[in-house]
Amino acid sequence: MTLERDLARIRHQEQTLAFPSFTPLTAWELGTRMRQLAVDRSAPMALEIQLGEHLLFHCALPGTTPGNADWIRRKRNTVLRFQRSSYAMGLSLEAEKSTLQEKLGLPLRDYSTHGGCFPLILLGTGCVGTITASGLPQREDHNLVVQALAAQLNIPLEQVALGD
Repeated sequence: MTLERDLARIRHQEQTLAFPSFTPLTAWELGTRMRQLAVDRSAPMALEIQLGEHLLFHCALPGTTPGNADWIRRKRNTVLRFQRSSYAMGLSLEAEKSTLQEKLGLPLRDYSTHGGCFPLILLGTGCVGTITASGLPQREDHNLVVQALAAQLNIPLEQVALGD
């Protein structure tokens, strides 16, 4: 795996994993799908889906702490500001050998470029919200969200997966 390859794959994910429409029912289906993926891994995870400022799904599995909610908030802030996945932002900054704090003066207490938050993309509109996972190592958080999105959108995972 290389930074360039991963960034290209994530760009492909962000272009491919888009919804023609998104409702509270869609959020429930996607959220419960993510929850089941976390349960299947026996992972202590917090999961969240927001449409704009509207919280549509939140779940905290056993073993999570209030810190997971703060990670979600910080990752969400990054995605909403840059309209890119938090993992893509982190990898881009790693390639530049920089941080959001160094580059833009954004405080670490409010922004995180760790993987796990993905833009909720509406076809013809763009980013309208976020889908976030917290609890696993950042690449695994990102992959769990992508796996759930691919399944929800009936896209074969191998078409969008990062790989190991």
